[in-house]
Amino acid sequence: MTTANPTGSVPTNPALDLVVITGLSGAGRSTAAKCLEDLGWFVVDNLPPSLVATMVDLASRSQGSVDRIAVVVDVRSRGFTSDVRAALAELDRMGLRARVLFLEASDDVLVRRFDSVRRPHPLQGAGLLTDGIARERQLLRDLRGEADLVVDTSVLNVHELRAKIEAAFADAAGTGLHATVISFGYKYGLPVDADIVVDCRLLPNPHWVPELRPLTGLNPQVRDYVLSQPGAREFVEAYADLLQRYEEGYAREGKHYATLAVGCTGGKHRSVAIAEELAGRLRADGVDVRVVHRDLGRE
Repeated sequence: MTTANPTGSVPTNPALDLVVITGLSGAGRSTAAKCLEDLGWFVVDNLPPSLVATMVDLASRSQGSVDRIAVVVDVRSRGFTSDVRAALAELDRMGLRARVLFLEASDDVLVRRFDSVRRPHPLQGAGLLTDGIARERQLLRDLRGEADLVVDTSVLNVHELRAKIEAAFADAAGTGLHATVISFGYKYGLPVDADIVVDCRLLPNPHWVPELRPLTGLNPQVRDYVLSQPGAREFVEAYADLLQRYEEGYAREGKHYATLAVGCTGGKHRSVAIAEELAGRLRADGVDVRVVHRDLGRE
């Protein structure tokens, strides 16, 4: 049960922006919080979920001196999942929709990170480190599915994670859709934080054209080859139309972040060219777009 806002009043500052930072231990919550703090957000670490609405109510009475709050919550709170859901529901009743930033990483990466700092996992107990990670992943499964932005930090260094956070939250107004378009190779695995996946493997592979093999999808020759194949333009148009439906739906639901993953076999030719093409379509619609070619150069 929450103790916040007993009068049920709507916050006096309707422009108040709130981000709840959560996710797996060791996935980078502290780094994300520090980044937001550097961007001018008021950051509170390890706040019990039941007190989130209380903090918002107090901030709304600050006469505008506090208009962006980031709260870090984690599984050290007893009844974590139900408490977070209750806190978000309370905020809805106050007329404020919080955005949830969820950070995660692969099990092997988390194990290496915990080993490097010689600390036990908060849910490990008398068991193994991997047992604690598994318990936490299960506990957070539903919350991850409801998050506005999921960031997988497995292959990100501190600077790359900061760049992602800045791209998503540097805009104080927090309005509009922010999209990350990632090209990838299926042989290296699907990006785990993808909201939408586009499979380009139905298009002919420039890898089998000797003069195009050493080039990438950023090269005009490769781009023209990919887009000139039978059905390629129709393929792009169909996905561009689908993305417009997503934009409209996300706007209705108040979702501000989306990750579009575009894949081919190796992430070098087709996916890169199609990712750039779709990113251009999104920009033309007024979407703030960041393009990442995850597997370019891995061959």
